Amino acid sequence: MSTTRDAPAATAAGMPPTRGSRLRARLARVSRAAWLGWAGVALGVLAFYITLPPLLLRTIVPSLVLAAAGIGLAVVALRAGEKRVGWGAVVACVAGAFGAYGAVRSGEANLERVVVWSALLAAALRYATPLTFAALGGVTSERSGVVNIGLEGMMLTGAFFGAWGADITSSWVGGVVIGLAAGAVMGLLHAVFSVTLRADQIVSGTAINFLALGITGFLFVKAYGTEGTPDDLPEIPNVELPIGWIPFIGEGLEQLNLLVWVSLICVAALSLFLFRTPRGLRLRSVGEHPLAADTAGISPIRLRYYAVTASGAFAALGGVFLSIGFVHSFSQNMTAGQGFIGLAAVIFGKWKPGGALAAALLFGFSSALAQRLPVFSPTGAVLFQALPYVLTLIALAGLVGRSRPPAADGIPYERH
Repeated sequence: MSTTRDAPAATAAGMPPTRGSRLRARLARVSRAAWLGWAGVALGVLAFYITLPPLLLRTIVPSLVLAAAGIGLAVVALRAGEKRVGWGAVVACVAGAFGAYGAVRSGEANLERVVVWSALLAAALRYATPLTFAALGGVTSERSGVVNIGLEGMMLTGAFFGAWGADITSSWVGGVVIGLAAGAVMGLLHAVFSVTLRADQIVSGTAINFLALGITGFLFVKAYGTEGTPDDLPEIPNVELPIGWIPFIGEGLEQLNLLVWVSLICVAALSLFLFRTPRGLRLRSVGEHPLAADTAGISPIRLRYYAVTASGAFAALGGVFLSIGFVHSFSQNMTAGQGFIGLAAVIFGKWKPGGALAAALLFGFSSALAQRLPVFSPTGAVLFQALPYVLTLIALAGLVGRSRPPAADGIPYERH
């Protein structure tokens, strides 16, 4: 019985490629040198990990051996022309060696206080959730061809109206619905300017940010004055799962906020929609070649309206989580640039929901770690707050490199 070796062979034989053949073809495109480079990255991470709890090796020698082996693999990758992943492996190994040195020199008590993997996992997911929602909004909008710089303002709108809605309805469900609707309205406003009026999308998004900042600030003072939101503001509940017995991750996942799980479900759902459904294909076609889509009977205008409005709703959910799922209050400009980090996650993830989630998790984990590092040096607490941004920049420039946006992203469409 013959088997299909790869997708091109199946196509040449007149047979549709199977999922397995597509996966094998995709793996075949990754060169051996690239795999060696990624193995070098893994060795650099492992060199650091073995000096942390629960292993806590108190000698630097094994870490140096692992780092040296990783650099050796990196050199092989560099000689084969895989410069990006090769240099990424070098950086990872050097950083792993320095991190291992610092861990060995640190006291075990401090390490056990800082490196609690279950707590770090839970905190990373909490910090990553608003970024994930913002990034999903950015992916949805930009896949249709509309740049959404206004994610920050849409998040802030969702944060205020989520808190206000929960207050006036005495229900967190009411807060979620009202916050989501407010974000969708901001997205719709951005669509009017960007799609119908064909204004510059960067300018329109920036205007949305300033508009949201002004509206939420005014309404907050009008509704709550100097007292702030009530202390008994309804809160989005946690989901309790009986999985605390699972090693390493159980305690971190057994009690997370409902919207944390919703964000992960939304990542999977949006990925399936964009890459596995006809409607997702139509949306992507509008972002790549709107004229061809229009010729085929697909309305770029209508789909862009849908996408940008949905983008505002996604970003607003991130704001709702901040106000009534995480902080349990609202303060002016509380998003503090997280919408822009979400936009960076879109680029980091190459306009794919899964990649955007990975970027949000990287930022979330580094944020969670930065909150614990002052144990080692209280005077460096302010410096440690820069860690998430530094790690994100290194990963974006060193491992991700240049990303190609949808071909029609940021270009207004006009019917001829």
